[in-house]
Amino acid sequence: MSEKIYKLHINDGAARRGEVTTAYGTFQTPAFMPVGTSGAVKALTSEDLEECGAEIILGNTYHLYLRPGVDIIRSQGGLASFNAWRKPTLTDSGGYQVFSMRDNLKISDDGVQFRSHHDGSVHMFTPERVMEIQHAIGADIIMAFDQCVPYPADRELAEIGVRRTHDWARRCLSTYNELSREDPTINGGPPTGENSGTATGRPALQGGDNKDVGGPPFRVGRQSLFGIVQGSTYKDLRTQSAEQIVALNFPGNAVGGLSVGESKAEMEEMLAHTIEYLPSDKPRYLMGVGYPEDILMAVSYGIDMFDCVLPTRNARTGNVFTSEGQIVYRNADYADDSRPLDPNCDCKVCRRYSRAYIRHLYNQSEITGMVLASYHSTYFYQNLMRNIRLAIEENRFESFRRDFLNRYER
Repeated sequence: MSEKIYKLHINDGAARRGEVTTAYGTFQTPAFMPVGTSGAVKALTSEDLEECGAEIILGNTYHLYLRPGVDIIRSQGGLASFNAWRKPTLTDSGGYQVFSMRDNLKISDDGVQFRSHHDGSVHMFTPERVMEIQHAIGADIIMAFDQCVPYPADRELAEIGVRRTHDWARRCLSTYNELSREDPTINGGPPTGENSGTATGRPALQGGDNKDVGGPPFRVGRQSLFGIVQGSTYKDLRTQSAEQIVALNFPGNAVGGLSVGESKAEMEEMLAHTIEYLPSDKPRYLMGVGYPEDILMAVSYGIDMFDCVLPTRNARTGNVFTSEGQIVYRNADYADDSRPLDPNCDCKVCRRYSRAYIRHLYNQSEITGMVLASYHSTYFYQNLMRNIRLAIEENRFESFRRDFLNRYER
């Protein structure tokens, strides 16, 4: 099935500078994807994300399926049109969110039955269903349904996760191919013209406020389906999973099941081992990893794509990322601090607002404080990725990494 979507520009050791082309445009790699769980990156507009330099954002299949419902998103022309982003988008499979609700789900080889965290209603995610949902949402890159096991996982559970991840990936691929034959387009604009509102003929996807409104697709372009490698912290299972997933010939591959509680040393060891089995001519995506030091480590092994809620989640709770490390701006130490959040940052927040003011907003529960902090941290991450790409182009990535960490870890 594999279409070529990745172009390598240059290597600096194992670190690599490239680009990924999707139906909705191209994004530069290494890339960090802000997480828009329910279709929006919390406290930020699409214009804010563009100003910060983001070129692709992530939406969550589980949350979008429940609310507003995927057929509503489809009727509005797909996720990028619905949220006025109009750049590349990626949806995860929802597997991580479902499996995190351990007390409210039943797992079988067929799929996962779970209860909505909104109203307790019962739903079923199968590989086939997850493909139908992501096809309707219309993201440019979609993820296969996988079983992410918790940490620590005994070997028996990790083996089950690898087996199901492979079986589900094959079923996802089969359904993806069927959907692509039926409808080789993905959504990309608001409903217009005489076909507006036409039903698709497929059954309505239950969840949230869905109706069988369907709606026509508006932009020709094939979605790219990525496979996911699992295996917990067992090298031989990582090898097995990687070989199985790569053999299915997806256009991109992801490393899952890391940053779930293991030590940084374990994460690096598993990543270094796994990446040896991932093809170099396709994008490599490390899921859910977001601390700057971890991104730099992963780039050094050849990872191209990252996502994490850390920048905006921490910002909303009084903690921002800066070139000199994290600062907890809600602390009393900053009550009369006239400096910007990051003296080395040129974002519009740091050019205008002080730590004292943003701390005051936070302590008064003023939403503006969360907006300003979220903007800065998002800009910081996009600027980090810009500087990483430039360092690779100039064959100085390791020195950049060393200098950055010397400042950051002080």
